Amino acid sequence: MGKIRRSEPARLHRYPLFLRRRGERLRISAVMIKKIATQFFRVFSFFAVFLFLLTASTGAALAQEHTVASSPEVFLRAQVVEILEEGQTVADDIPQPYQKVQLKILDGAERGQIIAVEQGKTEKLLESLRAKKGETVVVAKVAAPEGQQYFINDKYRLPSLGAVLAIFFLAAVVFGGWRGAASLLGLIFTVLILVSYIVPSILAGQNPLFVTIVGSLAIIFLSMYPAHGFNRRTSVALLATALTLMLAVILATAFISLSKLFGTGSEEAFYVARGVAGGIDFRGLLLAGILIGVLGVLDDITTGQSAAVDEIFKANPSLSFRELYRRGVSVGREHIASLVNTLVLAYAGASLPLFILFISDKNKPVWVTLNNETMATEIIRTLVGSATLVLAVPFTTLLAAYLLRKRKKPKLV
Repeated sequence: MGKIRRSEPARLHRYPLFLRRRGERLRISAVMIKKIATQFFRVFSFFAVFLFLLTASTGAALAQEHTVASSPEVFLRAQVVEILEEGQTVADDIPQPYQKVQLKILDGAERGQIIAVEQGKTEKLLESLRAKKGETVVVAKVAAPEGQQYFINDKYRLPSLGAVLAIFFLAAVVFGGWRGAASLLGLIFTVLILVSYIVPSILAGQNPLFVTIVGSLAIIFLSMYPAHGFNRRTSVALLATALTLMLAVILATAFISLSKLFGTGSEEAFYVARGVAGGIDFRGLLLAGILIGVLGVLDDITTGQSAAVDEIFKANPSLSFRELYRRGVSVGREHIASLVNTLVLAYAGASLPLFILFISDKNKPVWVTLNNETMATEIIRTLVGSATLVLAVPFTTLLAAYLLRKRKKPKLV
């Protein structure tokens, strides 16, 4: 004889009344929590975008009053026509290379004019500024008592950068398909928010931490959906990224305060302090830089972890919440090990000249080098990023295991 399929009410009657009521309450509570989480996510997303648009409308205008004073230099493109002289000269009893080159101005009111520029007589000629026949360089024109003076400021490399950018875009589209093209759209949104909102607002004297939090929330919303699609697991990853970013704010604030860092230890901060009108909160600027750096890796781990939990559950829908969380965290641990190392190497690579400078100074003890604010800043930057990534895995897994897990009623036979 075949088995008789029992209905859900008939099956429930096998249990005591208080257990049936308790189970119903638990199911209702789970549904309510999911609905609350969904509504919170929607309100949060619209709030982030609205706040970004509201503050961005005034940021650019205010920034005009706090920009660096206009430079007396005029910059032009020029082509190296001929190397007139080249050799060695002596400056302060030190031999150094010397050049005299003939240039043709390529733009501006002086387009087509031929000029001669000497390098290496009054200042050291860097190898990066040594001119070669036929190449294009950036020339700075400065007004002087004896007339206009020209000097080579840099190599002109925008065409090369454009070619590299085109190769990157092509690779993203060819190997990533529509998802790769959508990720480029998210990248464009990220750059626009950084350039049109975060930087102008900080220049305008607004709180760097607040500006970066609002800008980061807008970046999360406008970049993750185009890159990863409009689906539940992207929404879970977005929510996890936003909440973990708030945790990073707490960690960064605490670590910087404990380490007595003020954001003035770098050469860039020195030039900003000298060149930008208006007061800038350099400790807040340091916090902002750390958060933006963390955000660049954080969305990777949250989207990957959310997708992993979703796929694990699809492969075995009968998994309990606890088992789904355990398996998701097991995958995430492997992700942590590689990403923490990646983050350390990324910061170390960016600061390699700094490391060389400190290590080559044999007159200072190791503890003095580590105690230096510039070195301590890089250490704290790495530790905040690593700690945030480590905490993001269990946090994202917890959200994904609960919100992505569909509570299907089992078939009763």
